[in-house]
Amino acid sequence: MNPIDALFTRLRAEKRAALMPFVTAGDPDLAFTQQLLPAMAEAGADLFEIGFPFSDPIADGPVIQASYTRALRNGLKLADVFRTVQQVHHSGPVQTTPLVAMASYSLIYRMGAAAFIDTAQNAGLCGAVLPDLPVEEADDFATLAHARNFHPILLVTPTTSPARAEKVVKVGRGFVYVVSVVGITGTRDTLPAELREQIRRLRNLTDLPLCVGFGVSKPEHVRELQGLADGVIVGSAVVKRLENAANDRRSAMTAACQFIQELRAAIG
Repeated sequence: MNPIDALFTRLRAEKRAALMPFVTAGDPDLAFTQQLLPAMAEAGADLFEIGFPFSDPIADGPVIQASYTRALRNGLKLADVFRTVQQVHHSGPVQTTPLVAMASYSLIYRMGAAAFIDTAQNAGLCGAVLPDLPVEEADDFATLAHARNFHPILLVTPTTSPARAEKVVKVGRGFVYVVSVVGITGTRDTLPAELREQIRRLRNLTDLPLCVGFGVSKPEHVRELQGLADGVIVGSAVVKRLENAANDRRSAMTAACQFIQELRAAIG
């Protein structure tokens, strides 16, 4: 069984949502990433989305864009990210914490889909969130991924039509990434009132876990989503706490892990 499926099977039995933080690989460097992921797993993270830095982000707000810039400024290479993920995957609590890539399809296309999937799996990744791969063009990648039990994870936004959402949930595996807002990533004061209806419509289309991201940024949001979503994806609010890591690694890591503990406590 794919580790993502095993996780949600367990959490559904426990009747709680998954806490899914996003971390930019290589911000400020890969040595820090290698230390950070186990610490955050111990703090309560259930699954990690590992951002593969890209120079032309699609839907990322200023906080995550800045983290990509910091990582790329040091000459980060794709092979280095895979090597670090592999090292982390075989250490401590991350051995049992599913790892998912958040990667522009441009990176995958350049490497070759089959090569990317095989390399990702060898590194310990069990799926990839594909923010810029249209569902109409996803069949080739999905066919390769399904054959290897590697989960392609696609996004549904508030403006996705019902017909297109139905295609997304048929192609995707692992979970559906439910974008809660129209716009880019970033912290928000409140979650949209329409989110509950958006999730209800998706429940009628699929049994896949529904995980909400974009704007989820504080314990109150997590409590609001408990019982509604199968997972909560927290990106910018985590990355924001790490943006000074180059100057003070210990304080940045402590702040991020304390934040994870607060979010995990809100789940119950």
